[in-house]
Amino acid sequence: MNTVPQNNPLIFYPFTPEFMEDPYPHYAELRRHVPVHEHPGGFWMLSRYDDVSALLRSGLSVEQRHVGPGPFRDAYAKAGVTDEPRLKGLALLDRDPPDHTRLRKLVTQAFTARAINALEPMIRGLVDEALDGIAEAGGGDLVESLAFPLPFTVISRMLGMPPIDTPHMRMLTSLLMRSVELTPDREVMRVIEAADAEIFALVGDAVSRKRCEPADDLLTALIAAEDDGDKLTHDELVAQVTMLYVAGYETSVNLISGGALALLRHPDQMELLRAKPELEANAVEETLRYDPPVHTSRRVTLEPYHVGGHDIPAGSFILANLAGANRDEAFWGPDAEELRIDRENARRHLSFGGGMHHCLGATLGRLEGRVALGELVRRFPGLALDGKVEWNGLLSLRGAARLPVRV
Repeated sequence: MNTVPQNNPLIFYPFTPEFMEDPYPHYAELRRHVPVHEHPGGFWMLSRYDDVSALLRSGLSVEQRHVGPGPFRDAYAKAGVTDEPRLKGLALLDRDPPDHTRLRKLVTQAFTARAINALEPMIRGLVDEALDGIAEAGGGDLVESLAFPLPFTVISRMLGMPPIDTPHMRMLTSLLMRSVELTPDREVMRVIEAADAEIFALVGDAVSRKRCEPADDLLTALIAAEDDGDKLTHDELVAQVTMLYVAGYETSVNLISGGALALLRHPDQMELLRAKPELEANAVEETLRYDPPVHTSRRVTLEPYHVGGHDIPAGSFILANLAGANRDEAFWGPDAEELRIDRENARRHLSFGGGMHHCLGATLGRLEGRVALGELVRRFPGLALDGKVEWNGLLSLRGAARLPVRV
């Protein structure tokens, strides 16, 4: 799906080194010239804030099985994609109502704002420990020293996961995350499916052990969650736990590293945050708007969908360009491309999606980001970049793989 068609002056084409370094100029061109974009690869993309916001709240399907015949479906068929989707298609983010409604109701019994907010002392302790290490080393890679270990440890402890081979699990989850990318390559898909099966088995084993040895943790609470006699089946439970586990740290890695990079590249805003720590929460919202952890979301039409003077046919796959919409001048004003941590409406970003599929981990991500970025800036007045940023090579989950700093 990386062929540039002839006779088309502007298409979504993310397969260049320039795009990975900075996709926002390309997003801006799409938003201004083809905001409702029919791609020759057989999918559509929306880039304006109002259009994306409406799509996220539309109630359209998220199940890819509803995609109709055409180039998009053909590309995945040629790549050898099996009929069984990731996590057996049982995770919340892959289900439509009524299944989604039932699953979310059960999961939210355990994944409450109260339970998440109670984690702040632990999060502060982990951040302080990480910053001590950075201070002793005089800097280092912020991804390896803070952005990855913090959310990985938090979600592992919150769930009550047993001791695990962290590097191996990190490798498996990074492969699983590629399942949301536009990469219908046979070899990539084969590796993703193998990682999916291995993660499902590992988490399934943890669930089985936790049934025999319950504890005061989220995994035990999910096992016990019940609504009028309805409980999660074993496979449903494994799928939700895996979703919470993987999404619980993969996206937060981007949130923390992306927020830190945005502040490093805007020293005036970093100084403003030091001077006004009361802006910490809003600074997280603005960095989420400025460079979100997830750049696109998807929906599938079950009937014709009218937007921007276009009728998108039933069975169409639509990408919601969250990152592009977050910088739409028509909504945010002429300074939409600028980072302003005191932006009054920053919280209206679309980085956590919207509607019934609004990110379940938004409260946890905000908490981790607020503590990590606030303490990082406060602790190191000389914080600065110390080399070239290396990117993870992903499109939807674009983020830093290495962020070198000195303190």
